[in-house]
Amino acid sequence: MSKKSNTRKRYTAEFKKDAVELVRSSGRTVTEVARELGVSAEGLRGWVKQAAIDRGEGPAGALTTAEREELVRLRRKVREQEQTIEVLGKATAFFANHKTK
Repeated sequence: MSKKSNTRKRYTAEFKKDAVELVRSSGRTVTEVARELGVSAEGLRGWVKQAAIDRGEGPAGALTTAEREELVRLRRKVREQEQTIEVLGKATAFFANHKTK
């Protein structure tokens, strides 16, 4: 019985860019290029789709890579600020209770 690893392979941005360009310029299918490169066809298909979006050729409302990165950064910042607000609220309540005693 074989076990499938739960870890994902990470590919550099340059590798992804080169793989997408190979699909676009070779006239071969995504599956053929993926097999040649040793990556999953689904992964390569996603890279091709995202590259099209980044070039402005995607569906309306699709986020570019830069927009996705900014969204992740902003969500992280909001989460940190929410935690800070929670700590400050608890500290305020603590000191308010001790001031009256």
